[in-house]
Amino acid sequence: MGNWAKMGEKGRREVRLARAFLAAAAEPPAPALAGFVARHGACRTVEVILRGKAPPDVLAEVEARYEHVSAEQLLEATEAAGARLVVPEDPDWPGSAFENLAGAREVGLPEVAEPIALWVRGRADLTAVLDRAIAVVGARAASGYGEHVSAEFGHGLAKAGFTVVSGAAYGIDGAAHRGALAAGGRTVAFLACGVDIDYPAGHSRLLRAVAEQGAVVSEYPPGTEPRKHRFLVRNRLIAASGRATVVVEAGARSGAGNTANTADALGRPVLAVPGPVTSKNSVGCHGMVRSGRAVLVTSTEEVLEAVSPIGAPSAAEVSGAHRRTDGLHPHAQRLHDSLRGMAGASADELARDCGLPLGEVRALLPELELSGFAVRSDRGWSIAR
Repeated sequence: MGNWAKMGEKGRREVRLARAFLAAAAEPPAPALAGFVARHGACRTVEVILRGKAPPDVLAEVEARYEHVSAEQLLEATEAAGARLVVPEDPDWPGSAFENLAGAREVGLPEVAEPIALWVRGRADLTAVLDRAIAVVGARAASGYGEHVSAEFGHGLAKAGFTVVSGAAYGIDGAAHRGALAAGGRTVAFLACGVDIDYPAGHSRLLRAVAEQGAVVSEYPPGTEPRKHRFLVRNRLIAASGRATVVVEAGARSGAGNTANTADALGRPVLAVPGPVTSKNSVGCHGMVRSGRAVLVTSTEEVLEAVSPIGAPSAAEVSGAHRRTDGLHPHAQRLHDSLRGMAGASADELARDCGLPLGEVRALLPELELSGFAVRSDRGWSIAR
């Protein structure tokens, strides 16, 4: 951040132009180009490419396009789309989210590399919104059950202060985004096309809402059309951005399964939601759990527990699911249970119902009253409401 501030406006613009050029010249993930940029910087990389002096593997990734790319026009198109270009040199670049991708590239994991730059719709600071994020993904042709669960997870995670990351597709993705939006929380949608293209078209209103409350992000320049392979490439950004990836519904072979595999390869937890054993939409989730690649989760609280540090509160503590009576002596709990089914009972009636000696019941009732668990009236003893 310090070096970026010292560059001055001219230096920052040169870096931004170089990053825009490189991001448009190569089809992501472009691991050779990403590695060269990491070692030599964006401006130096552009210089050696234009001189034809870049390594053969780098030139192979850019040769089809680089002569047809105008960085100036790209920045103009970005501004016209109401978007902005965020680069790794920017203060709000989410470096912690993508450092695993850089590490995976360095060790030779196939088809994985960090993004060269990101186009963003929305004012959200990417570092802030992706600092505490969880990915929720699943089938496009989702069942009503799947969409309900996904929306509940999106809502619960947003309420707990997490950003919900997904891909804006129909089905599970859309439901997760809507759940987070309904909670007034933050959500980020990664697209497999330019941020100026609402894809799918039926989610144009949803994408506008996501941009207002979070961010719509793509590593593809404005005007880039969605293609099948781009969805699989985009999935690595979703997997890398979340502290965990939650798969709500997935077929035997699916994009959600691809995202889960990438998250697993990056060392991020994979969590899968069970479904009916007769449902094709849940075959992938069940397979992940059975193979040990995923942990089964059935609630937001269990997701939070999975991403919490060791020693953090359990799911029951996080959700407040523990009972107020958990700290009572077992006999006091028995007496309290009897009070639940009665209104204005005498000590004799309560003793017969719970099976405790009358003297003990008479001793316990004032204690329950002082603790706020019982009330006494002219009619007798009742449970405190």
